[in-house]
Formats: sequence, C-alpha cells, structure tokens
Amino acid sequence: MVYDELGMLQKLDHPNIVHFRDWFESRDKYFIVTQLATGGELFDRICQYGKFTEKDASQTIRQILGAVDYLHERNIVHRDLKPENLLYLTSEPDSPLVLADFGIAKMLDSPSEVLTSMAGSFGYAAPEVMLKKGHGKAVDMWSMGVITYTLLCGYSPFRAENLTDLIEECRHGRIVFHERYWRDVSKDAKDFILTLLQPDPAQRATSSEALKHRWLKGDTATDHNLLPEIRAYMARARLRRGIEIVKLANRIEALKMHDDDTDEEQIPHSEEEPPAHDADGKPHKTNPFRNLLSAPSSQDASSNSQPDVTKKRSLSKTAHSDIFREVVLAKVREKKDQEVLEQVERDAISKAERTTG
Repeated sequence: MVYDELGMLQKLDHPNIVHFRDWFESRDKYFIVTQLATGGELFDRICQYGKFTEKDASQTIRQILGAVDYLHERNIVHRDLKPENLLYLTSEPDSPLVLADFGIAKMLDSPSEVLTSMAGSFGYAAPEVMLKKGHGKAVDMWSMGVITYTLLCGYSPFRAENLTDLIEECRHGRIVFHERYWRDVSKDAKDFILTLLQPDPAQRATSSEALKHRWLKGDTATDHNLLPEIRAYMARARLRRGIEIVKLANRIEALKMHDDDTDEEQIPHSEEEPPAHDADGKPHKTNPFRNLLSAPSSQDASSNSQPDVTKKRSLSKTAHSDIFREVVLAKVREKKDQEVLEQVERDAISKAERTTG
C-alpha cells in the first residue's frame, strides 16, 4: 500500500497539487517529503483579505476543481477534500492554491472499480460512503459541493452533529439556500452546487462536466463580499475546537487530582533522581500522564537490556480505573454508533426494495 501511494504521488504534476519531492524510510516509518506550502489554509487566508467576492470564490473553486479533474483523469480518488487540505504555497497575493494530504487517496484499477472502505471527514463525506454502498470518483464531487456552499455563505449545507442525522440529511439531499445569506448570490452559483450535491452519485456532475459550468467562468458571479460570513464561520469553528480542548483539559485535570490525592507511598521515586522541588522546598505535583506520553515503545524498550524502571512514576489505582472506564465508554459509544449505522442501512435497503417492488 505504501509503495502504491508513493508511486502514485511521484507521477502527479499539476500546478494546483502539492508536489512530491522525495521519500525515505527508517526502521519503522516511511517519510514523505513534499513541496513546502507556507501560505496558510484556504479559509484562514481569505480572512486576511479586505474583501472576497463571489467572483473570487468561483475562481478559487475553479483552481481546486482543475486539480480534482487532473486526478480523476488518472483514475485517482482523493477521498478527503475539505478546506483544511487546501493550502496556499506562499504568502504572496498571487500564490497558487494547492491540494494536499493524499493519505487516503486511492488509485482505481479501472474507472468502474468500486471502493468499499469508510473514508473521508465528517460533514464532507458523500452519502454512499457513509452507507457503505461502494464509491468512486463521485465522492470528490460531493465534497466539492460542500466546500463551495460553505465558501459562499459561511456555514455547511449539512449541520447535523451526529452520524445518524448527518446520513439522513445527505441521503435526502435537501439543500436549502436561506434568503438572509443567499439573496445576493447568483443563481448560477446555486445551480453549480446543486449539480454536485446529488445524493445519487450517478446523477452527480463529473469533474469534466463541472469545469464547463458557466459559473466557473466568472461572468455571472456577483461582486457580493463574502468575507463577513466566512469570518463568522471561522470564529464558530475555532469556538468548537476550543470547547473540545477545554473539555479534554478538564478531564485530564480531574484525573491528575485523583492521582495527587493518593498516598505518596504508593508512588515511589528513584533514589538516584529525587522528585523536583519548587523555590519553597515543596515537591512539584507530577503529571500522571507524563510517562504515558513519553514512554518508549516496546521496540525501543527491548533494545535496552537494563531499563531503569525506578525512574518511572506509576499511575494511582484511581487514575487507572478512570482511564479504563473512559476507554470502555468510548468502545460502548462506538458500538452503539455502529449499530445505529447498520439499522439506517437496513432501513434504506428495505425502503428501496419496497419502492422497486
């Protein structure tokens, strides 16, 4: 698989695709060296502009779609198109936009080959991916539709926060252009989006067909400034990420407090390396996750015949119990999500059979 991906990357040569430079391998890793892109992600860069119009958006989408069409002509499916994987090469105003991250891209053996593995990112994956119906190049076109919609109004066309609701939204394909945000956007832009966000992949525009759409020529695109909506979108995205980080930090802090309340006699220190002290002579409280994050791998540990285990600080029983519980709960949630997904699939199949019957 690795050699297939390396071979695929080496053959790509397009101004809007990040260039493959070289690769090498260590004892247990492969390293891929790509062209350096320092201009920032698509939405971050747009927020730095004083103005970003619908016409600018049409030309931005045209660049990305040109790269996607280049891939599809070579039977390559990217499978993870999203704003975070669209980068500017430099900070210059005329810097090209490049498509990056080919970690789950797939080269098809034939144009008709069907892929069955789950792939993509939440909110950008096509319905046939989530329903495991088998997918191909059309999944990239669905992602392009989501990106275009978001770029023009500052929010996603699918706003469900869990997998079940997201599948239902995508499967029905009800695309709403809310008057408040879309009244100044051209009809051609909306038509372009609708040709991409078709639940049936067979009805979805191909990359070559989409490139011929009149909206991408820019003649009918308006000069409506999209920047306020895009900045609001970025602010909401950062807020969501911030909330998740705070939740995680609070959970870790709670585990630390459980550990610190444990009798110090349960946590031995090396005689050669006494615990650190602060300026007042009081011992520092040690992060109970320190050794989990920095412990060497089993492969590294095996190369050291005399490991100094006394230098490692162990977790308390309470912290161990909490971590185990969190892992079990995560597994339970994963199992429930899988059961819900399977039920949705069964319902969809049953409904399709009734319709055809």
